[in-house]
Amino acid sequence: MPELRIAVLGSTKGTDLQAIIDAIEKRELDAEIVLVASDRKNAFILERAKKHGIETLCVDYKKLAERKKAEEAMVKALRKRKTELVLLIGFMKILTPYFVHEFRHRIWNIHPSLLPKYAGEMNLDVHAEVLRNNEKESGCTLHEVSERVDAGKIIMQKKVKIAASETPETLREKVQKLEQESFLEAIKMVTQGQISIGGQK
Repeated sequence: MPELRIAVLGSTKGTDLQAIIDAIEKRELDAEIVLVASDRKNAFILERAKKHGIETLCVDYKKLAERKKAEEAMVKALRKRKTELVLLIGFMKILTPYFVHEFRHRIWNIHPSLLPKYAGEMNLDVHAEVLRNNEKESGCTLHEVSERVDAGKIIMQKKVKIAASETPETLREKVQKLEQESFLEAIKMVTQGQISIGGQK
């Protein structure tokens, strides 16, 4: 089976991306990152990609009349590079039904909670809410992206116990490690034929 062609959309630092890049460079994953795209020109995820010779693209949503125009530019770039799997890593835009349709069953997002709990919230806000509710455990959910936010098919969940002294920052750090593990395990499962992407009903 040829290398899995992956594209990444991100708006922030791209810490999870680094784990994927490292695994590919160590030949632990039979995959290639063909593009890293962002809606923010100063997003560090773009610098992270450039350091490893990965093509980048910035689409400024603010300069376009409507969101679909921005997504059309991204879809064109992804199609040109024969992208098979799209990963959302800290991407701060909600994809429209148009984008979801173009890559149906080929878009994955990682959410920093055990969905369906805390759907629709982001980053530290999720972890702060988890602690306010005195949850005993938290974790992350890797899921397919659908037209409804954080409601697509769950691919994988990983859990972590919450310590008595936990803060939103320490919980984020724990969960982020699980996010990286989830991405690496799930990508490997695709390349080994254990998870199928695309062409599903």
